[in-house]
Amino acid sequence: MTTEENGTPVPARLRELPSRLLGQASTRAQRLVTEALSEADARTWHYAALVALEDSGPASQAALSTRTGIHRSDLVAVINELAERELVERTPDPGDRRRNVVTLTAHGRRRLRKLEQILDAAQAELLAPLTAQEREQLTRLLGRIVEHHTYGDPVMGPDGR
Repeated sequence: MTTEENGTPVPARLRELPSRLLGQASTRAQRLVTEALSEADARTWHYAALVALEDSGPASQAALSTRTGIHRSDLVAVINELAERELVERTPDPGDRRRNVVTLTAHGRRRLRKLEQILDAAQAELLAPLTAQEREQLTRLLGRIVEHHTYGDPVMGPDGR
């Protein structure tokens, strides 16, 4: 038997459950990322919104909600926080004045670069025991699990991916 952080023995059957291991890794990952971002006065949703705007361009709040997976009611608060910090700009949609278009500002792009550095360090800490090849493999495998449970079973290629 090996032990957990508190020194309590953990039975092998529990140590070998993928769902338990994923849960523990997820908890540690969220803690690392949340703590790292909070030191920079940021949250994961800030990062997600900034990435979506940089990668796909200006968007309505509804489109940004879809791109990020952040519920529309929560996204309003995120956009408000980002706008107060001048990281995004909210302007009326010329095609439909009832909607706003959210755009990443130059200050937002600089802030995104800083957040990426912070997240890179958190990822490196999380994945420290793995080689670069193992990190890539883990990312691919986790992506397949998420893809399967989000969109259904994708067709596996001849290379097993």
